[in-house]
Amino acid sequence: MSDTFESQIQLLREAARCAEQYLRTVDDRAVFPRPEAIHALGQFAEPLPERPTEPHDVLAMLHRVGSPGTVAQIGGRYFGFVDGGALPIGVAARVLADTWDQNTAHYVMSPVGAQLEEVCEGWLVELLGLPEGTAAGFVTGTTLANLSGLAAGRNELLRRRGWDVAESGLYGAPPIPVVVGADAHAAVRKSLSLLGMGDAHTIVVPVDDQGRMRIDRFPRLEEPSLVVAQAGNVNSGAFDPVGEITERTHAAKGWVHVDGAFGLWAAAVPALAPLVRGIDRADSWAVDAHKTLNVPYDCGIVFCREREALEAAFRASASYFQWSDQRDPMRYTPSMSKRARAVELWAVLKTLGRDGVIRLVEQLCAHARYFADRLAGEGFSVLNDVVLNQVLVACRDDDETRRTLADLQTSGECWCGGSTWKGRSVIRISVCSWATTRDDIDRSVRAFVAAREAARSNGGVRR
Repeated sequence: MSDTFESQIQLLREAARCAEQYLRTVDDRAVFPRPEAIHALGQFAEPLPERPTEPHDVLAMLHRVGSPGTVAQIGGRYFGFVDGGALPIGVAARVLADTWDQNTAHYVMSPVGAQLEEVCEGWLVELLGLPEGTAAGFVTGTTLANLSGLAAGRNELLRRRGWDVAESGLYGAPPIPVVVGADAHAAVRKSLSLLGMGDAHTIVVPVDDQGRMRIDRFPRLEEPSLVVAQAGNVNSGAFDPVGEITERTHAAKGWVHVDGAFGLWAAAVPALAPLVRGIDRADSWAVDAHKTLNVPYDCGIVFCREREALEAAFRASASYFQWSDQRDPMRYTPSMSKRARAVELWAVLKTLGRDGVIRLVEQLCAHARYFADRLAGEGFSVLNDVVLNQVLVACRDDDETRRTLADLQTSGECWCGGSTWKGRSVIRISVCSWATTRDDIDRSVRAFVAAREAARSNGGVRR
């Protein structure tokens, strides 16, 4: 071997040693970095160096200063923002993929990237019970996956009315009514705004006490509409009645998109079938692999029943493009240059298999129920039906809930987020990591109790 990559090999070995040290200590440190660790991050704020720095020194500083300033999301006691942990095989595959440094726009740029995308597309369509032939695009996350599916739906509905968005834009286009639930995720509203479909043409459907769209309040659709259903409410974990919504929408020749960031994985689990009944009849779907499936960041996926509609939404041409008779990944996403994120996705799916995916999702659900039961036994109010991995809890009043959450986050024992649910302040628990154990939950419950006691005894956060 030449000396060309010898320095890179040495750096990778050093990075592996740093990673090993991080993994060996992550369970013994605070889930959220201590104030002194956050203060130390100021060392990064320096003028741009005039001269080169030795790579080994750069890596050493990154580990010395950066590692203590991270949130221990990969550990078993992080329950914030539906952020999944990273399965070891996914991390290892990511390192190899980053070393390959593939750009997966065209097949000729990365045959392996294109091949693994095609394999993952087929596996996921089968795993989730989606219609045969459904196309998949691999993007950064559900926000972009939602935008992609909604763009395909908007353009297809306009095409059916004789309007070509690629040629004519939206100037003078027939308006497309949009229907969303009152609890639609912010990513959906953001995507609709970016697509030029603002609130003026949006019908908001009331939801029930769990955040599900009320089918009895669903509008009578007089023309083809773009309807967004939700598989997994970001607070409660509840699912819209997607089957009934799709039936009514299709009767008016409309398009149903499913925002399933973490909840769509329920479609892989036979025991959760009632939650996703009829979801296969929708037209497009969005999901994150870096949430419930615990693939490393960032890995979102858009699915579209009509392959041509997804391709048409992102059609582009240039003299230097080199199309092939194989899969050219840029056909299915807004991005042209993009990393080979299907590598770690394939590695996780290959390692788990169907049974492993089912066990992983069932484990997260079981841990969420256990967490809820333990907290209820300690006198906390559980405010949602725990149907998936989300738990909403509250104390005697909003002030006590907020002070308990503040103390809990400061303690470093675990980390949960706050939210508002039906007018009440709540502590939002997302059980989303393969690394979480019952011991982690028991330890976290003790932290909840201690935080509530501190809130009651001194009205503030422990110092």
